[in-house]
Amino acid sequence: MDSRQLLVETMSQLMWERGYADTSPRDVRERSGVGQGSMYHHFPTKRDLAVAALERNVADLLPAAAELDGPGDPMDRIEAYLMRPRDALKGCKVGRMTQDPQVREDPVLLAPVSRAFAQVHQSWVGVLGEAVAAGELRDDLDPERLAHTLMAVLQGGYVLAIARQDPGPFDDARAGVLDLLRAAAPSPPNHHNGRNATP
Repeated sequence: MDSRQLLVETMSQLMWERGYADTSPRDVRERSGVGQGSMYHHFPTKRDLAVAALERNVADLLPAAAELDGPGDPMDRIEAYLMRPRDALKGCKVGRMTQDPQVREDPVLLAPVSRAFAQVHQSWVGVLGEAVAAGELRDDLDPERLAHTLMAVLQGGYVLAIARQDPGPFDDARAGVLDLLRAAAPSPPNHHNGRNATP
């Protein structure tokens, strides 16, 4: 790994752990072992390095979300994505950045975060639409709204897990949303039985 990649990787990890505001260029140099001259050669400002690190975090997130777009049964893909192993106590690499006021207030830093969530949202809308078309979810459900719900459950699950320092609430949240999706399957057609059959 060259010095530029090492700086980006280190900044990526520190921002995930501490946020942007609480990560200094000195922190990055000390953890990476890259000298000050080399750092400023590649990244004249902390903000420049942060943008590259955010792009790296987005690049880590999107391939996993792309599993929603893959082949196979849509509900199986939804379940696999929801239940994929995650470190709940560290939170989402991208979602974590929305809690940092310096990121929220800087359109350049916020842009990769916003773009990532928009792309994940579209993947969710697509797979949920497929599940409706396949008859696995009721056709009165709105994939757009449901996509926002599922993303909010995951992000909120991280917050609850971190607050409790226990991954349990995160695991319960994603298992619970799967229960709700299964409950949203179309009801089987009613068949008359002996008790309610008309003469």
